[in-house]
Amino acid sequence: MEAQAANEPEALRLRVNGESRPCPAGLCLDAVLVSLGYQPRLVVVEFNGEILPRDRWPAQPVGESDVLEVVTIVGGGS
Repeated sequence: MEAQAANEPEALRLRVNGESRPCPAGLCLDAVLVSLGYQPRLVVVEFNGEILPRDRWPAQPVGESDVLEVVTIVGGGS
């Protein structure tokens, strides 16, 4: 069992839209969004109280207890 645990990726806990969510450790923001099931081109993200421009996501590391507010852009209209 210990060998299996050693092969599992480390996980961390983030607060996403007010809920505690597990996420693989060592990822940048763009990869975290994908791991959480979001399509990065369809969201706006507030990271620890700051709205981050999309071009900063690949370089923004995400760590334990970071807070994300993710808003999905919905198209439509009449």
